[in-house]
Amino acid sequence: MPPVITTENLEFSYGDAPVLRGIDLSVEVGEVVCLLGPNGVGKTTLVENLLGSLTPTSGRVRVLGTDPRRAGADFWAQVGLVQQSWTDHAKWRVRDQLEWIRSVQLTATNRVSGVEEVLDAVGLSEKANSRLSRLSGGQRRTIDFAAALIAVPELLVLDEPTTGLDPASKARLHDLILARVDDDATIVMTTHDLAEAEHLASRVLIMNEGRIIADGTVTALRERLDRGAEVTWIQDGAHHIHTTHCPERFVKELDLDAITGLTITRPTLEETYLSLVGKEHEEQQS
Repeated sequence: MPPVITTENLEFSYGDAPVLRGIDLSVEVGEVVCLLGPNGVGKTTLVENLLGSLTPTSGRVRVLGTDPRRAGADFWAQVGLVQQSWTDHAKWRVRDQLEWIRSVQLTATNRVSGVEEVLDAVGLSEKANSRLSRLSGGQRRTIDFAAALIAVPELLVLDEPTTGLDPASKARLHDLILARVDDDATIVMTTHDLAEAEHLASRVLIMNEGRIIADGTVTALRERLDRGAEVTWIQDGAHHIHTTHCPERFVKELDLDAITGLTITRPTLEETYLSLVGKEHEEQQS
C-alpha cells in the first residue's frame, strides 16, 4: 500500500528566510504522527505545505497520491482538517455551519455523517442552535473537529487540535482520534502537549530550525537518551535503585518472591524532547 504522505527534499522560505530545510517524510496508512518542536521551527508551515496552502520553494509533496495544490473535491472529501485559525462564520449557528459543510462534502462522496451524529460524538449536541460567536474558544475548536469528521476522512491533519480544551473534552477528542485509527485512518498532528503525544502517537517527529532532528516511536526516542530506566525495589528492609537500558531483563533476574515495591521509571517523552532539542542547539552554537 502506498504511503499516505510523502515529501522529498521539501524546502520553504518566506522571502530570504528559510523555514523548512530538506524535509524527507513518509507517512503510512494507520499511523498517528505527532510533530513536536519549539515555537517557530516550521511545524505549522510543514502542515500548510502538506495541505497545499503554501507552495514549496523546492522539493515535492504528495498526499493520497496527489499534489495537494491541484487537488479537487474528491481529494478534500478524504481529508479532515483542524487548523489553528478558525474557519467558521461567527454569526452562523452551529447546526447551519455543519450542514453547509456537509452539503459541500456530499457533492464529492456519499460517505458523510449526519450533523447530529458528529455533534454527539464531540459532546456538543446541546450547542446545535447556538451561534458560533457565543461559544468558548475550546468549544469552537471542538466544532472544528466535528466538521473534520463529517466526511469520514482517510486522513486527519490536526494543527494543535486540543488547544484550549478542558481535560474532559481533550480526553473525548483523543478517543475519537484513536477510533478513526481503528478504522485505518491516518493522523498527522502538531502539539505542544508532550503527554498528548505520548498517549496518541505511534510515531513522533521532533523538529528544530526547519529540520526533522528525530523520528521514531516514543520508545525508540527514549532509548536515545544516555540514561536508562530506573528500577527500584525493597528487599530485606533495604531500598534498592538500579539504572538499566533493559529493565525487563533485569527484573527477571530478581527474586520477585523476596521483594516488594517494585517500580520501573522510564525517561519521559518530555525529557527526551528537551535533551534532543538542547543537543541540537548546542551543536549549532559550537
